[in-house]
Amino acid sequence: MTTQFESWIGRKEERTDRAHASVVQAMAATLDHKHVPVAGQPLPPGWHWLFFNPTASRSGLGLDGHPQRGGFLPPIELPRRMWAGSRIKYLSDLPVDGLATRRSLILKVENKIGKRGSLWFVTVSHTISCEGKVCIAEEQDIVYREATPVGAAAQPAAPAYEGNAQFVQNFQPDTTLLFRYSALTFNGHRIHYDQSYAKHEEGYHDLVVHGPLTATLLQQFALDHGGGRRIASFDFRGVSPLFVDRPFNLEARNDEGGGLALWARGPDGELAMSATATFF
Repeated sequence: MTTQFESWIGRKEERTDRAHASVVQAMAATLDHKHVPVAGQPLPPGWHWLFFNPTASRSGLGLDGHPQRGGFLPPIELPRRMWAGSRIKYLSDLPVDGLATRRSLILKVENKIGKRGSLWFVTVSHTISCEGKVCIAEEQDIVYREATPVGAAAQPAAPAYEGNAQFVQNFQPDTTLLFRYSALTFNGHRIHYDQSYAKHEEGYHDLVVHGPLTATLLQQFALDHGGGRRIASFDFRGVSPLFVDRPFNLEARNDEGGGLALWARGPDGELAMSATATFF
């Protein structure tokens, strides 16, 4: 559909970064990984989100801690932003300490009306290459929405998810985990570390677990139950938030195509994230 931000469709950006071994080591410590990938070894799936992140100055941040509107992404003025999901293809190994380039392209900008007002959806493709090889191709969905009015009725609790899991792992998030992941990804969004802001400005009842952190945990869970195979593709969609100090489950079952259907189930049984993984 034609939108007021149509001129942003086709906009490109290029960033070069090194998958620094020191950052990988810090991520391994953050997730309690027993195996720490070293220079030349493959970067684990989902860990590419540690790199290529914008480094806006403090004066260039909005109230929410994100970079101010404009620049590469369209200047949509709705105050709430979230990363709603991704579709990822792992085409070749991205080596730790490798110098890589990410080329980004805005594919789509759409406006829709939801239950709580206007929504804007921005779809961005990212292609990460290293030493002349395309390693990762990803499409990300970013959602902009209106603020929840002060005193508005809380959304009804999500119904318990009926997924039948073959594999289950309980996970306990805490404030240190959220702080470390925010630091490693240079993510200033205050819902992950500023409890007063999360509650009184964005209407959450506690600090929110990062969506890509949950997606990273699900990818490791897929590897743990993939029979030693490498992940070929991973798609995920955020459904409802997870909160600090409230344990949640990573769950999965085999699908008919030889892959895995995965999901994160919140402490009240609600579906927090759904995902699929295929393997080489």
